[in-house]
Amino acid sequence: MTDDKITTVELGDGGPQVGVQGLGCMGMSEFYGDTDESSARETLETALTAGVTLFDTADIYGSGANETFLAPFVGAHRDEITLATKFAIERKDDDPHYRGVRNDPAYIRKAVEDSLRRLGTDVIDLYYMHRRDPAVPFAESVGAMAELVQQGKVKQLGLSEVTGAELREAHAVHPIAALQSEWSLFSRDIERSAVPAAVELGVTVVPYSPLGRGFLTGAFTDAAKDLSKGDFRQFQPRFTGDNAKKNAALLEPVHKIAAAHGVSAAQVALAWVQQRAQVHGLTVVPIPGTRRSSRLLENVAATRLTLSDGELAQLEPIAGLVAGDRYPDMSSTSAARE
Repeated sequence: MTDDKITTVELGDGGPQVGVQGLGCMGMSEFYGDTDESSARETLETALTAGVTLFDTADIYGSGANETFLAPFVGAHRDEITLATKFAIERKDDDPHYRGVRNDPAYIRKAVEDSLRRLGTDVIDLYYMHRRDPAVPFAESVGAMAELVQQGKVKQLGLSEVTGAELREAHAVHPIAALQSEWSLFSRDIERSAVPAAVELGVTVVPYSPLGRGFLTGAFTDAAKDLSKGDFRQFQPRFTGDNAKKNAALLEPVHKIAAAHGVSAAQVALAWVQQRAQVHGLTVVPIPGTRRSSRLLENVAATRLTLSDGELAQLEPIAGLVAGDRYPDMSSTSAARE
């Protein structure tokens, strides 16, 4: 790659210019095994130098620890970055496996104050509803989020894992700048209704797990055998046992294309996601996560890789052949409400 920074795009309608690739910070605190704080901090600085300006976290990551971890970086570079965090997934100290979803206005008001405090800032640039609780009227939840904009605590609003109909419903209450959902060569359910709605409304799509949580890179072939204890990928159906074996075989065209370009499988997978912008006619800002500067530079180099129509055609069938769901419990995903 060159020393030039990555190109920028507008986040939402009239929003800030951000690098065309962002950084997911979740793994710097939890979920992917042991972390190295020093290496992670170096990666944050490397990202900014490379032109990555959208940094993504959530209050659930490390039960707030990821927001606290990011605070010094946020303080040092507040005017240079676009800071995104999320609310809605509730945990319990006495039950490590508990995951509840809260969208009620009182919870939202408390959650934003807690995030602001942990992040050490007085405003969040992009505030997401992490998951939808259908039991709470959307107008109430988004209305409470809109109040945060009016109060100057939040600049833009985002949603995660919602359907096209839900995105339209929310946008009618207050403009939604970004939709964050899983989107990769392995996960394309977002294309059913959410992507067309995003195109219609001018909403930026922020794909999370664009590298299939590392599986698309070849970093592991069976989570149960290859990953450390405590790595949550061991509990995702598509990454273990027969499913993992079947899915690994689907990567042959990815590796073939990578070899032809002299790049990594990760770069091919990321280039495919980046090119969804041209395919669908919308703004796309993937947020691959990494804790190492070398991987960060590899990822941003993918923004300069263009796959041919023939290569895109080779990759097209993959998602439809994937074995296993994205999560062991899909009830909180948009796919469950389509």
